[in-house]
Amino acid sequence: MARTVGIGNQDFETVREKEYFYIDKTHFIRQWWESGDHVTLITRPRRFGKTLNMSMLEKFFSVKYAGRSDLFEGLSIWNEEKYRQLQGTYPVLFISFADVKETSYPQTRKKICGIIRQLYDRYRFLLDGNLLGENEKKDFRNVSATMQDYEASGSVRALSDYLCRYYGQKVIILLDEYDTPMQEAYVN
Repeated sequence: MARTVGIGNQDFETVREKEYFYIDKTHFIRQWWESGDHVTLITRPRRFGKTLNMSMLEKFFSVKYAGRSDLFEGLSIWNEEKYRQLQGTYPVLFISFADVKETSYPQTRKKICGIIRQLYDRYRFLLDGNLLGENEKKDFRNVSATMQDYEASGSVRALSDYLCRYYGQKVIILLDEYDTPMQEAYVN
C-alpha cells in the first residue's frame, strides 16, 4: 500500500499519526545523545528536514509527550530499552523564529519578545506554589512583547532554570530558524 508523502509537513507527531511516508531518522537521537555535546549546530540546506528532526527530538524527549510510545514504535530508536526509558523524561523548550520576518529592528525585537512571552504562557503553572521566589515571580510576570532588553536577554535562561528546578532535569532547548530574523534584516 502506497503512503502519502505529506510534502512540507514539519510536525513529527502529525507525520506518524497520519502514517505519512517517513524515512526513519531516529538514529539521530541516539547519535546526538551519545555525543554528550552541550551545544549542537545543525547546518543543512533548505528543505533538508531540520525542523522535522527538531520536532522529532521534542516529541522524543519532552515530558509533554511522556507515554507517547506510539510515535516511536517500529522505528530504530525503539529497539533499545535504554532509549525507551528515556522517552518523555526531559523538559524541552522548542523555539522557532520562522515567522520573524519583520522589516524593522523594533518590529523584529517585539516579535521575538512575543515568541518568548508565548513560551512563558505555556509554563504559567510555575507561578503556583513556592518553586519561584517573589522576585522570580515578578520577573516571570514582566516577560512581555515590550519587555526591556535586560529582561529579554535573560528570559530563556531564567525559564530554563525554573523548569530545571520543577522537573529536576536539565532543559533541552531547541532553537529553529535562528537565522531568519538576520536574513530578513539583510534582505530588507
